[in-house]
Amino acid sequence: MIRKFLRDRGGNYALVTAITLVPLMGAVALAVDYAELVRQKHETLNALDAAGIATAQQLVAGATDVEAKAFAKAFFEANLRHVLPSNTALTVTLPNNNFGGGTLKLQAKLNYQPYFVPAAALLLGKSAGSTDVDIVATSEVRLKNTLEVALVLDNSGSMSLNGSGTGQQRIALLKKAATELVNMLALQAGQMRQVDRPVQFSLVPFSASVNVGPSNKDKAWMDQDGISPIHHEDFDWSQMYKNASGSDPNKYIEKVGSAYYKRGSGWGSGQNTAATRFSLYEDIMATTRTCSKQNSNGSCQTYTSTNAQYEAWGGCVEARPYPYNIDDTTPTSSNPATLFVPMFAPDEAGNLWTDGTRTSTTSWGYGNNWWIDSSDSLTVAKRQSDMRKYFVTKPYTASTVPSEDGPNAGCTTSPITPLQDLTTTAGKQTIINAINAMVPTGNTNVPEGMAWGWRTLSSNEPFADGRNNGEKGNDKIVIVLTDGANTYSSVNDGSYAKNRSTYAAYGYTGLTYPGSGSVTRLFMNTSSAVGKTTYTDSNYTAALDEQMQALCTNAKANNIIVMTVSLDLSESKTAEKKAITALSACASDSRFRKDPKDPTKPAKLFWNSTGATLSDDFQAIGNELSNLRIVG
Repeated sequence: MIRKFLRDRGGNYALVTAITLVPLMGAVALAVDYAELVRQKHETLNALDAAGIATAQQLVAGATDVEAKAFAKAFFEANLRHVLPSNTALTVTLPNNNFGGGTLKLQAKLNYQPYFVPAAALLLGKSAGSTDVDIVATSEVRLKNTLEVALVLDNSGSMSLNGSGTGQQRIALLKKAATELVNMLALQAGQMRQVDRPVQFSLVPFSASVNVGPSNKDKAWMDQDGISPIHHEDFDWSQMYKNASGSDPNKYIEKVGSAYYKRGSGWGSGQNTAATRFSLYEDIMATTRTCSKQNSNGSCQTYTSTNAQYEAWGGCVEARPYPYNIDDTTPTSSNPATLFVPMFAPDEAGNLWTDGTRTSTTSWGYGNNWWIDSSDSLTVAKRQSDMRKYFVTKPYTASTVPSEDGPNAGCTTSPITPLQDLTTTAGKQTIINAINAMVPTGNTNVPEGMAWGWRTLSSNEPFADGRNNGEKGNDKIVIVLTDGANTYSSVNDGSYAKNRSTYAAYGYTGLTYPGSGSVTRLFMNTSSAVGKTTYTDSNYTAALDEQMQALCTNAKANNIIVMTVSLDLSESKTAEKKAITALSACASDSRFRKDPKDPTKPAKLFWNSTGATLSDDFQAIGNELSNLRIVG
């Protein structure tokens, strides 16, 4: 058979072979082009996915839009091992909101040039004259949505009143609502294990001032050397200079620049150190007497006297001078006005005790009279500012000072609680414990509370616990709640020390800021609507209101989302309506909800709550925060 086949000279075999060869070669061509097309397509997809993940990391790290797009292109092309970059085109669509997460989209167009044009055309339905095949692929990467939230909560005295529609104190209602909010967000945060610290909360209780915590006493952002222009307000060290009448040549004060130093061996280990508010807290001594031996009838036979520090710094700080009172500028000794100064309420005029030589008990109506004056011959203003008195040890026989008086007067709130990770049991409990520890007392200084709320979220000092200020996919939110207008208490003492107010975060309003002419710190950068020499409660409120609006503008310009809540304020009362309007103006716009009164505008992140609705309104705040976490 084989020999017969080989001897056959007919044309059938060649014809059949020729006929069969055409589809066979076409099939081979199709297989080759299809395999190559699939390979290039997968390689393009892999490069696209890798570029998406890498670019997302660059965005989170703070890359600009231009940098991110350039990086994506370079990374994509570097991962095309067998595909010519010239045969591809990459389109990068960045998230609409760089500070709220969102989706990064990368789209690649592959221009495949087949080896066997007719076969490829047959395979892909192209015309015989076509020389390319276009394939489009898309990759999407969702940037992380993390939250950092500062609860800035009013702890003023009016929070002890009952909330409207309830039989509970406002502070109790606030604690409940705030705790529910923390629990709600903690539950959601626990489901985001793929992201480190997805939801963090800080707490800033405020009244007339803010307590940054005594544990921060030695931090570099505190004015350790007394060089801030407000550090020695109302402090007169001149009577302790070396050549002053009656001064001790072995224990005196020398001014060097804007600072004051302890000179002479009489200071002991404190010699040549700075004389500051911190050193005053350490130097002011009081004598205590205890019974070291009793008689058989229970009476004391022998007493032991001990000198000890009168009072430690409570942790509150004064407001920085403008413009640093309304921003997040990093404190630095190269710009002393940016440093934070510990509060120190001066002893106001009027001798408090009799020590054998001083018997005057005149107080001139001043409430914070907690130490003895240096001399009865001094004017009221000098009695208050003369620093010699603080180096006289208080005898054990001295009168008892009310607990709210003393150098820490005006410092009434518990300390700030820095950002805590709600995915941890310890972090969540720390915030809840701090909420439960709040106690209502004192005046209302919303801007100072809000400023510190912003600072707890920041990545720079003083707290520096927040994510990088430019980190994308992260939202920083300040939630401010207050039940009243801003207040600063006036004092009519024009013929005495001219304090013009009680002492609080802005010091005494009767004192002018160096270099500002006749303007007190509270009035700096306020409009003509604020009288610069009008020392009344209403004018102080107007000044604080303007400081608050400037602060809100600055915070929002720095990508801080501001949510505000008024509690039990009525629009039928002029002063309260004004406070409501101010809080509403301060608030940011919602990214998700429209104004029910005008659907063309976004809703304001402001809630006018009553005691009865507070919990529900905090639930609405929680829903807003949930949207921020989920939606880009």
